[in-house]
Amino acid sequence: MTAHRVLVPLAVVAGLSAAAELALPLVIGRTVDAIVAGGDAGRALAWALALIGVLAVADPVRDLLAGLAPANRTAHLRSRLVRHTLALGARRPEATGDVVSRVLTSAAEAGQGGVAVVLAVVAVIPVAGAVAALAYLDPWLVAGYLAGAVAVTGLLRRHVRDTSDTVVRYQRAQAEIAARLSDALAGRRTIAAAATVPAEIRRCLHPLGDLSAAGHGTWRVLARSAGQSALAGPMVHLSVVAVGGWLLADGSLTPGELLAAIQYGALGAGVGGLVAGFSRVARARAGARRLAEVLDHPVPRYGHRRLPRGPGVLTFRDVTVAAGGVPVLTGVTLTLPGGRPIAVVGRSGSGKSTFAALAARLADPDEGLVCLDGVPLTELSEDALREEIGVAFERPALVGATVADAVGLAHDRPDAAAVAAVLRAACADTFVSRLPHGAATALAEAPLSGGEAQRLGLARAWHARRLLVLDDATSSLDTATEAEILSLLTGGGRTHLIVAHRTGTAAQCATVVWLDGGRVRAVAPHRQLWTDPDYRAIFGSRS
Repeated sequence: MTAHRVLVPLAVVAGLSAAAELALPLVIGRTVDAIVAGGDAGRALAWALALIGVLAVADPVRDLLAGLAPANRTAHLRSRLVRHTLALGARRPEATGDVVSRVLTSAAEAGQGGVAVVLAVVAVIPVAGAVAALAYLDPWLVAGYLAGAVAVTGLLRRHVRDTSDTVVRYQRAQAEIAARLSDALAGRRTIAAAATVPAEIRRCLHPLGDLSAAGHGTWRVLARSAGQSALAGPMVHLSVVAVGGWLLADGSLTPGELLAAIQYGALGAGVGGLVAGFSRVARARAGARRLAEVLDHPVPRYGHRRLPRGPGVLTFRDVTVAAGGVPVLTGVTLTLPGGRPIAVVGRSGSGKSTFAALAARLADPDEGLVCLDGVPLTELSEDALREEIGVAFERPALVGATVADAVGLAHDRPDAAAVAAVLRAACADTFVSRLPHGAATALAEAPLSGGEAQRLGLARAWHARRLLVLDDATSSLDTATEAEILSLLTGGGRTHLIVAHRTGTAAQCATVVWLDGGRVRAVAPHRQLWTDPDYRAIFGSRS
């Protein structure tokens, strides 16, 4: 049952319970008056028992539905947030730990939203109904109630505002700690080797002060609201009782009506229930704001076209990309021949990885077009894009239960022959064959060096038909293995775009794209560019 389908019966059941709770004092009052007058109280007593029966059934059902709806809604929000984050890919600005915090904590808070609103609205019914019932019994009772109602309304408005703000600050500080811890765990070997564990602990826990301040702020808001509601509620109730006693002495109220007025005064003074209900709404609103910060980032849109026959000609037309207002690539216009290996070189920060990401449509340019065989990448369907273009990274994330799953990630049902073929092509078959169960070995039981992980990442991307992008994907390989793989890439049949840091890699490519400060400085063979001292300085002492 979906969350929306639960909310409707929840509203009905909760409303029925509130109506029964509202009617019961008046019925009990009528019963008392009938007994005092010596009349027949049987009918009124039967109604009272019926209302008690409704409450006995409706309250547990309400609690059950109130538990089901948040669970379903939270699961939906978590699924939506994970899908959206994965669809954003490299476009996601949030750190990994921050996203995990939003999935676990913010989604759970936001998942309470529908139920919180329903229960908060229903919680108003007894209060509003109690005021109407007091007016029905005697308008002076309403005057006594309203004496404290203005203060109660102001309390609720201030409580919702303060709670929402403090919860958002707390969740942001919590997410910052999670993000720093995630980074530290990813680089734990480097931290241990550099003997910087104490400094890293201090860095990870630095936002703890903000977390503590936000947490204490939340408790202060709750404590203040609890104290104010504890004072306001009894005062409202007491004023109703005082006016009721005066009316009874004056003969304007019967004993049964006074009993009903006292009970309605208690219902009308139920500030604690309102504060709890609106606190839940405030926390849900804070969680929803945190989710919206991610969900508001637009995911890439895909077209419906497929590529025509062609060699894999890659074209950049006046492409400009900026990050945080800082230009990364500016006015890049070039056409790269298909079916050949092409190296992309440049100093750190020159835009090499951004160039490669644009070619694979892991990012979109702020201005201009990137085309493959004359078709803008934005017009390709998602299936066509991933069939024609593969990407291998410097630090590949290997996903799946086994090595075969990780290599065959691009295929729904990779067969053993296909996995074996791409492992051979990426020079990964030898070390995989030494694993306890070969390609069927669980990833958790397959300790991999950096170079071995890179070869598996390369094998995973080998399926690409038209363009294979290697973003520093051979940096951890020894020179002999890299040369063997590059010899396969130079065989033709598809375009290979290689972000290169070694002279030998650039030398084996047919063309080199030299990026300098976000612009294309030259496009030429390596041996021609080698005469330029600035070009040679890019590689330094690397061979």
